[in-house]
Amino acid sequence: MKRFFGSLVALAIGAMVAGAAAAQAFPTRPIRIVVPFPPGGTTDVVARLVAQRLTDSMKQSVVVDNRGGAGGALGADIVAKAAPDGYTLLMANITFPLSSVAQTLAKRSPFNAETDFEGVSIAVYVPFVITAHPSVPSKDLRELGALLQNRKLQYNYGSTGPGSVMHVIGETFKRDARVDMAHIAFKGAAPLKLDLLSGRIQVGGDQLSTSLAEIRAGQLKALATNGSKRIAELPGVPTVRELGFASLEFEGWNGLLAPAKTPRAVIEKLQRETVSAVRHPELQKRFSDLGAEPVGSSPEEQKAMYLRQMKQFTPVIKEMNLD
Repeated sequence: MKRFFGSLVALAIGAMVAGAAAAQAFPTRPIRIVVPFPPGGTTDVVARLVAQRLTDSMKQSVVVDNRGGAGGALGADIVAKAAPDGYTLLMANITFPLSSVAQTLAKRSPFNAETDFEGVSIAVYVPFVITAHPSVPSKDLRELGALLQNRKLQYNYGSTGPGSVMHVIGETFKRDARVDMAHIAFKGAAPLKLDLLSGRIQVGGDQLSTSLAEIRAGQLKALATNGSKRIAELPGVPTVRELGFASLEFEGWNGLLAPAKTPRAVIEKLQRETVSAVRHPELQKRFSDLGAEPVGSSPEEQKAMYLRQMKQFTPVIKEMNLD
């Protein structure tokens, strides 16, 4: 019996040593960061900035792979089913927990968001802003609600897919304001913005950096921000809570996730490198230009963030019966 337990201890120690050695050598080949949206959106920009710094610091190529579709679920599923070795990562944002809830409730989610991923690090906090085409006469979200009491108006709002952030915002706004708008789904923030700029849809929204330049140029109108406080870049734009829509309040983010069962030592190395990357002076300036706040959290904080938002929005998504 003693010999048996001694063998178990030896095996456990051997596994720990092997894991530590593997992490020390990691990476020995290119790393892929899957962005579950088309190129051009905030998540894509953040992923590319982080990837370049990781490439420089880890002396190994870190490439971005855009896999848009299904509100981000297609790209997330690729990572969920990838080998848990640290070489395939997901650059997620707040759409991830919301879309995961919607897909799960509809019984069509190809993965389990609670168990199929490990957190690596929250890279940045990015405010979310609800926007409108300049032809919309409302100056804020409350006025939009009053405007849409006129049932003859046929307004459309866009989102990046079923269960995405703007889809949940749009349906919740319709419920709380007791108005109607048609939902138009896009495969990513970039094509959504193009249709919003052209006036083919009247209302949209995304992380601030996607539309900040157009808001400043008067090409888009900011109706509200979704964080708990006003943002420095748009101090005159009220929060959703100020306008009477507290149910729409949340914090936006971009962060890295890895497949479940990725070795802890590899997760920790990726986390350290990510923190170093997002806190690099050059990236801090680039993020500031985007209206993003560098973070660099622990793996536990990253996972707790999206699990908390899944819990926050599950009742709303269930009630809305999102398609």
